[in-house]
Amino acid sequence: MQRILSSHLPTRVGETVRIAGWVHRRRLLKSVAFLIVRDAAGLTQVVVTDPAVRAAVTALPEETVVEVVGTVTANGTAPAGVEVTHPTVRPFGPAAVPPPFDLYRPALTATLPTQLDHAPVALRHPTRSAALRISAAAVAGFRATLDARDFVEVHTPKVVATSTESGANVFALDWFGRPAYLAQSPQFYKQLMVGVFERVYEVGPVFRAEPHDTVRHLAQYTSLDVELGFVDDHRDVIAVLRDTLAGMLAEVARRAGGAVATLGLTLPDVPVEIPAVHFTEALRLAGAPADEPDLAPAHERTLSEWARATHGSDFLFVTGYPMAKRPFYTHPDPARPAYSNGFDLLFRGLELVTGGQRLHRHADYLAALAARGEPVEPYAGYVDAFRHGMPPHGGFAIGLERFVARLVGATNVREVTAFPRDLHRLAP
Repeated sequence: MQRILSSHLPTRVGETVRIAGWVHRRRLLKSVAFLIVRDAAGLTQVVVTDPAVRAAVTALPEETVVEVVGTVTANGTAPAGVEVTHPTVRPFGPAAVPPPFDLYRPALTATLPTQLDHAPVALRHPTRSAALRISAAAVAGFRATLDARDFVEVHTPKVVATSTESGANVFALDWFGRPAYLAQSPQFYKQLMVGVFERVYEVGPVFRAEPHDTVRHLAQYTSLDVELGFVDDHRDVIAVLRDTLAGMLAEVARRAGGAVATLGLTLPDVPVEIPAVHFTEALRLAGAPADEPDLAPAHERTLSEWARATHGSDFLFVTGYPMAKRPFYTHPDPARPAYSNGFDLLFRGLELVTGGQRLHRHADYLAALAARGEPVEPYAGYVDAFRHGMPPHGGFAIGLERFVARLVGATNVREVTAFPRDLHRLAP
């Protein structure tokens, strides 16, 4: 008999079915027992009245994996309006050792460190798994949106010979006796692939050896990278980013509607035109000194509150960051060379995306590196490609975990990361 998921049971009323999953909870009453079985699609209530079956259920603690064969019966008070009656129950293995917290409760009461220490079972809780479903749907929307616009997915090396962002911390490793590093981003490679496909994207891990111990940073996270050629300037990149975000959220609503409902979320609208302010105006709105070189987290929160109050938008572009705070490959604003054709996107008080227009002329790369006192040699394989003709181009990168954390209202990015890696954690 084919296994049926809990979500399909409402269409099988009156039929004998086979379900399987984990013992989510047991309620053992005097003459009846209620067995709640959890599978990937939800919960099923199993009503046990047979004394022998009831005795077997009594011996099956929470999280034991079981198979149940019984009749689907309508019951408006049960999950999805149906339950399974007259069951036989068979465990697939030995009785499970219960985890150090109750997964059947509406919220996990264990501290976040305890949850992370026991991540393989903590992630089974509906609220934790819901965030991961939303993450998967967001990535699906990212890919679908860009595929529809003739972008090509690429896969670039995660072990590199030099750092991507000059001056940033990198994880060093031994590569057959030669020094190498874990890639901080696919930046150089995605630019080079513009010379092949014109429009590319990548979904992959990036590594930052920065000793941050905050609720918004990880040492390894998933980056959603995009690069496109033949742009006029950074505004073409912003337009693609806007459509990509809309596509991601639409797919979250379509694929992960149950997860959205589990978490009680209202998904944000993406305005047809996301409001934007120049960096100099952003400083004024945030009450920061006019010579401030960057935005602090408090500034980002203030600006997001302003965007919500003034434009009704959860999103805000800040454009024209100072060139001194942008990587050497960033294209300056031709009208104001001290400022860049670069931008950040703020989402609900937090920087979510960094992007902009890149340099595309070989001579400009040589000049940019010289201006920063950096040698060309470490970047030779990258810079040399621009001798062979590259179009004006630009791109952006979305931090997936940070996006999902803001979307679901998590206070810590680790709450939406399956197995986070940070300053302190390498396991499980």
